[in-house]
Amino acid sequence: MAEGHIPERGGPRPALQRPARTAGTSPLIVVFAVLCVVELIGVATGRHAVEWVAKPLLAPLLAAHLWRLTGTRHAYVLTGLLLAAAGDIALLIPGTPAFGIGLALFLGAQLCWITAFLRAGALDHLRTRRAVCAAYLAVWAAAVATLAPTLGPALGPAVGPAVGPAVAVYALALLTMALTARALGPKALWGGLIFVASDSLIGLGAAGLDFPGRSTLCMTTYIAALALLVTAFTTHPHPTRATA
Repeated sequence: MAEGHIPERGGPRPALQRPARTAGTSPLIVVFAVLCVVELIGVATGRHAVEWVAKPLLAPLLAAHLWRLTGTRHAYVLTGLLLAAAGDIALLIPGTPAFGIGLALFLGAQLCWITAFLRAGALDHLRTRRAVCAAYLAVWAAAVATLAPTLGPALGPAVGPAVGPAVAVYALALLTMALTARALGPKALWGGLIFVASDSLIGLGAAGLDFPGRSTLCMTTYIAALALLVTAFTTHPHPTRATA
């Protein structure tokens, strides 16, 4: 992050801003860590009631932590976290309609985070990285080509025809979020990539391509991705253009 401008003696005073607090361990993060353990135990043991207790609180706790450190400077990130929390609740409900609602809510979350990364200078960051953009686009095309034909029959004839476009749109938003996240450094970069991995595991499960430990791995990567993305913004407190 660029250093703040120090005015010359006698020059105009800068506008007062709420200083960002230090990103040390807070009670919110302690509670978040405890709930992460509870959630992972619930997923690993198949105790759905435990997931209902823990999972809906994870993203809101990170939102509260981010707000505590930076106020409302990252309103798009905060909004995305709240949409993610609503999506988590929807995905806890069995059935195709709830899955579709969850997908729509997470699409909204991805769009919010993309906006936040663009405001942080992602577009300038990517203009000189066309090969990276092309690689992400290739991953998007491969994911859509692989998952869409399998998800349609798995979710049933009522929604099958709409699955292909829905998967394509969400996958494009997800990969765009991961791509633009690179602008905020290694934590955001890994957060975006791990988020892609986590949602890919959800897609495999929805398509009936399950394997032992998939749900636990999916939740572990989701938690790690959210934590890394939020941490990237706590160390980049201003929603202005990022330095290279």
